[in-house]
Amino acid sequence: MVVLASKCYVEGDARERALRSLESLVGNDLDDLDVEYEIGLRHDDFPSVTVEGPDAVVARNVLRETWGEILPELEPGERAVGTFESWDEDGIVLDAGTAVRIPTDELGLGPGDPIQVRERFGLVQHLPMAFVYGGDEPSRLADDERDRLFEWQRGSGRVNVNSATRGEVRATLNRAGHAQDYVTVERLGLLEQSIICTDDTDPPGLLSSVGSYLPAELRCVVP
Repeated sequence: MVVLASKCYVEGDARERALRSLESLVGNDLDDLDVEYEIGLRHDDFPSVTVEGPDAVVARNVLRETWGEILPELEPGERAVGTFESWDEDGIVLDAGTAVRIPTDELGLGPGDPIQVRERFGLVQHLPMAFVYGGDEPSRLADDERDRLFEWQRGSGRVNVNSATRGEVRATLNRAGHAQDYVTVERLGLLEQSIICTDDTDPPGLLSSVGSYLPAELRCVVP
């Protein structure tokens, strides 16, 4: 069984749509492998995928690589993935099956407290993020996670969204008349997406225009 490092935290019809989307995505991930799988949802909203069949080992590795994994136990010095749950002036907290606090000094994302960092990098709640568990020492963001966030600031701008599937975000953009204003919608997690803007699109303007259509948290990344 692999516990995917991406939460399904919406309720009602939105939850059913999200789980259908997950079923389709996992099916695509494992399409070429000789396996059978079953998707469940833990009490803490993390999906679990039970895999059986001749290619089960390969399938589990594909899921870990694609989604990240909530590990049953964290070991000091180990890279893991958790979801961005809370923040304050002293650091951020990731949910990796257990709460993992990363102090401000261990973020490695430049000047400012976590509240300012969150605004600068467009960090929406529940975003999957990689970290290195510290054990008795402070935990820190993983080097590849820092690289990813800095890379976001080098493009043409983004609008990050939570509480919506990739298909829902794309449909909303098109319905709101912004089909020509974005390059693609990058999947960051099951319900966390990143709208990559064209060079001529102003991310704050796009956020303002589509915000009323999406019952979600939206954050800009402005190069």
